[in-house]
Amino acid sequence: MDLFKVYKLWDIEPVRGLDTTLWDANGEEYTDLYGGHAVISVGHCHPHYVEAVTRQLGKLGFYSNAVQNSLQKELARKLGKASGYEDYSLFLCNSGAEANENALKLASFQTGRAKVLAFGHAFHGRTSGAVAVTDNPKIQSPFNATSNVVFVPLNDMEAAEKALMSREFAAVIIEGIQGVSGIHEPSDDSLRSLRSLCDKTGTVLILDEIQSGYGRTGLFFAHQHAGIRADMVTTAKGMANGFPIGGVLISPAFRPEYGMLGTTFGGNHLACAAAIAVLEIMESEHLVENAAKVGEWFRNALCPDGHPVHPFLEYRGRGLMIGLEVKEGYENLRDRLLFEKHFFTGAAGPKVIRLLPSLTISVETASRFTDAVKELTR
Repeated sequence: MDLFKVYKLWDIEPVRGLDTTLWDANGEEYTDLYGGHAVISVGHCHPHYVEAVTRQLGKLGFYSNAVQNSLQKELARKLGKASGYEDYSLFLCNSGAEANENALKLASFQTGRAKVLAFGHAFHGRTSGAVAVTDNPKIQSPFNATSNVVFVPLNDMEAAEKALMSREFAAVIIEGIQGVSGIHEPSDDSLRSLRSLCDKTGTVLILDEIQSGYGRTGLFFAHQHAGIRADMVTTAKGMANGFPIGGVLISPAFRPEYGMLGTTFGGNHLACAAAIAVLEIMESEHLVENAAKVGEWFRNALCPDGHPVHPFLEYRGRGLMIGLEVKEGYENLRDRLLFEKHFFTGAAGPKVIRLLPSLTISVETASRFTDAVKELTR
């Protein structure tokens, strides 16, 4: 049996990591500025993380959600305190797509409505409901098609208002910052307008912070820059530093009923131990503040006075969620950074380099990246 080949693979196999450094099977060293799609939030193999997961594995790795699990309650307390959502409840699952699926279902239960408003170029996951609210025909099969989802352009509040005032919508779902489509931000004013429109129309506001959350933008969640609170917040990627977990933060306005949501593996003992360790590291090492500091350094270095340096057309994002659109003729820059300078970066289409490094990244490491860009493009 072979693998079902749906990924385009580089001929590199990382086998060991430490903080922002990776080593491949041949012993070559690389700097990781992508963190496996924003997953590695506190660095590869952080000693406290390794110790916490190893200790838990030696006690109990898994039991079902039919019994008490004090680790789930500890995680909920710590996440509430770190995020400022202490009065919310937490539902645990295994991934970001599952978090969005459960949030959409809960919004529909709550309102009795079926429709969902989503935004152009959004990406919310690869399971059925998450695909339905994702604006990407390449991953939407006939099975995923539904008339219950309406898309409007990002930041077009006139179109959003026109739709929502029909009072037919269970939810609005929006990313704190759109990641897959190229790092596009909803404006703070748009988020505030959406909050007001949802209040007026009885619509649930879901903030998808799966990639943009967990301290990446210099606040715990990206939407907090707009000074709003969502009815539900979905989270996953950076939550457990590589161990699969997802979650939905749920407003006190929602009342749980037995059986309305469920999961086999979600919130298992190992996943919770990993997620608790991440929050402890983030707090003790002030990583949200570090994301703001190094993110500002990147912006000043790559877009001084609002003007992107060569070879970039545009600098987008906040904190350590950065999109760098390259000029024509530099579409191979990402490959050159990897194979010539040994920097892992991400992509968002053929012309946007995506940086999603660990929140532990130093200014020194960031500076080595900008030096590498200059050397390759001078």
